[in-house]
Amino acid sequence: MSSKPEKTLSVAEITAKMEYYCSYQDRCYKEIYEKLKSFHLIPEAKEKILLHLMENNFVNEERFAKSFVRGKHRYKYWGRVRITNELKFRDISSRLIREALAEISEEEYFDNFHQLAEKHWISLKEPKGSKKNKKFTDFLYRKGYESHLIFDKLNELNTH
Repeated sequence: MSSKPEKTLSVAEITAKMEYYCSYQDRCYKEIYEKLKSFHLIPEAKEKILLHLMENNFVNEERFAKSFVRGKHRYKYWGRVRITNELKFRDISSRLIREALAEISEEEYFDNFHQLAEKHWISLKEPKGSKKNKKFTDFLYRKGYESHLIFDKLNELNTH
């Protein structure tokens, strides 16, 4: 069983690959650093490539955080808690997280929450009761919404 030897890439080739990697989707430093590790480069080469990407605006933490927040909220209907946790996991600073969360208006946030909650409530086949309530609250917790919003909505839906 013979394995093909891995082709070694030059720093210029890896830089071009990383430019493409960063250009088709916003990336954070952590994702780029992890990708660079897969090329088994010496630290100086990694630093040179990362510096090139930053200087040429291929990577920008603020832009990444803002697009992440908008995308996850508008398309996946994530709440602030989950978005915040995911950004912290990606080593985004608290200041940038606060700025990025400001991308979502209060009105849009609550509209999305109520729409998601009502749709999920209707989709649950359980009769009203503790089992349905638990499934409902667990779903919204996983989506990352605040507990006071969840319980207010639960009380509203249970009284109808």
